[in-house]
Amino acid sequence: MFSKILIANRGEIACRVIRTARRLGIRTVAVFSDADADAQHVRLADEAHHIGGPRPQDSYLRGDAIIAVAQRTGAQAIHPGYGFLSENAGFADAVAAAGIAFIGPSGASMRKMGSKAGAKELMHAAGVPVVPGYTGEDQSPDLLQREADAIGYPLMIKAAHGGGGKGMRIVRDSAEFAPMLESCQREAANAFGRDRVLLERYVEKPRHVEIQVFGDGFGNAIHLNERECSAQRRYQKVLEESPSPFLTGDLREAMGAAAVLAARAIDYVNAGTVEFIVGQDGGFYFMEINTRLQVEHPVTEETTGLDLVEWQLRVAAGEPLPLAQADVPRHGHAIEVRLYAEDPDAGFLPGSGTLQALRLPAPSRHVRIDSGVIEGDTVSIFYDPMIAKLIVWDADRPRALARLREALAGCEIAGPKSNIGFLERLVRHPAVVDASIDTGYLDRHLDEFLAPAGTDITLLLAAVSVRLLAQEADACAAAGHDPGSPWAIADGWRLGHAGARRLAFADGDHRIDVIAHGHGGSYRIELDGACHEVAAARLLDGTLSARIDGAMRRVGALASAERVLVHDGERRLQLASVEVYRRGAEAGAGGEHRIRAPMPGRVVVVQKLPGDAVGVGDVVLVIEAMKMELALKAPRDGVVAEVRVVAGDFVEADAVLALLED
Repeated sequence: MFSKILIANRGEIACRVIRTARRLGIRTVAVFSDADADAQHVRLADEAHHIGGPRPQDSYLRGDAIIAVAQRTGAQAIHPGYGFLSENAGFADAVAAAGIAFIGPSGASMRKMGSKAGAKELMHAAGVPVVPGYTGEDQSPDLLQREADAIGYPLMIKAAHGGGGKGMRIVRDSAEFAPMLESCQREAANAFGRDRVLLERYVEKPRHVEIQVFGDGFGNAIHLNERECSAQRRYQKVLEESPSPFLTGDLREAMGAAAVLAARAIDYVNAGTVEFIVGQDGGFYFMEINTRLQVEHPVTEETTGLDLVEWQLRVAAGEPLPLAQADVPRHGHAIEVRLYAEDPDAGFLPGSGTLQALRLPAPSRHVRIDSGVIEGDTVSIFYDPMIAKLIVWDADRPRALARLREALAGCEIAGPKSNIGFLERLVRHPAVVDASIDTGYLDRHLDEFLAPAGTDITLLLAAVSVRLLAQEADACAAAGHDPGSPWAIADGWRLGHAGARRLAFADGDHRIDVIAHGHGGSYRIELDGACHEVAAARLLDGTLSARIDGAMRRVGALASAERVLVHDGERRLQLASVEVYRRGAEAGAGGEHRIRAPMPGRVVVVQKLPGDAVGVGDVVLVIEAMKMELALKAPRDGVVAEVRVVAGDFVEADAVLALLED
């Protein structure tokens, strides 16, 4: 076994690998960019070394710099994690050429899977089921049209060298094939530098089922059961589980055997995943092999009791597989979701910034948290905005879903917006509960999973009650816990005035102003011209109980000076506390003269210069953040008075980038 390894990655997966290595007595070396100098994987490793600037191409994609650190520190092996260089055949070859073990498959195996067309041909020759289609090199439009007509519709056009859902089009009749082909080729050329496509029959309402495979250097290959990943948005997985609720015993056995056959066809060594699409009729077809550890590998670990990273290390060190196929265990049901800094209600716009609050469920036999950040850390604009993976396990699927709902209810993220509310609606949706969801369901019915318009009045009154009780507790503490002290009563009473307390909150961009009368858990709350009664409100051990407009309610509650979160077991409401009285200088949106950065990012282009006239909605600047371009537009008609940045500048959230004048 190795005595020291280097992890050529960051964040959650780097921390995950380090934990297993430490348990095995292996010392770890981390690498980091300028943006990650204080990251958790840097602090967790035995030593860490700087490799470049914050952009991936200046650091985590610099294979030469990573290999140099491994040589300098005496690391005997490199674990690539996932993403970045994990499926880069050239990097795997360079690591081997440097006399260092690569904890993953060989560059030769990766190359066999690097082209979708070549992989499909190879699998077909090996006897693995593939979707009927065309993978030839002749890309003339007339030939492709004839092949498409022969395959039949619906049909999918896919970039042969693509990934991540780019360069894909679904064609439903012959007449729309040609324009769809041109569009797909343009996108493929822009994204991957090559416009070759392949054609395949489109399976309606397919399921996505993948098989975890493992091979060693002695010719052994087995699978470690399946994972279902059919809950997807734009081809990106949002919920993964094992075992699949769709597979029958016979289908499970057949798919496992096909996955092992696929691994053997490319002489596969180490961890990999064979991905299949499965039709509603149970027909399954090879899609691709991911030549690395998958993000969703924890659900396999939870249902087998195995540590896949330990297996990776042992196989890379030259040991045989620890188990034979017949000995692979399976027990219970596991589900994984990913907590992201993103705004589902704004098209899943990625977020960034400081995690002002990060509360996650305590780990247990039923709950696992894999994360690379803690409260106070920053979600960077340069990398994937994942905050944590939340994995639950129980004896069967209904109980695992119940565990997941409970675990999500115990999460709080403040700072950047998060997808927690979206996930809570997802795991309660009938298509997930009854396991009927297919890979396109979310895209077809996305509105069913987004937050309803408006703020729920019962949750809002509960949040106001929590804030009032917290204010009273603070006042009592400040008075030295003397119940007879007049300063211990925070009821808003003033000489000559009726007792009233004004509070203000922000629910996203929506401001909420409240007037409250009363004290000690009995309140009359004025909101939007209506009065509501709250009685017998008590806050104990994170739970509020109160009669709200006559009905007794019980909700979970978390409160701080900056925010309040309430959760009734199904829905959540998180409000930020804001100043009650607005400064007189604040202008309405129509009078705004500043153009601000909505998030940290890099200025890509400045389109307007001082002296230029602009109309409302005109693009003034474009910034890049989280691999997306955001156009910043003039909030009103006017003239550009000042531009404070130039292309290439990095800016912080809320920074003033330009000023307008009349």
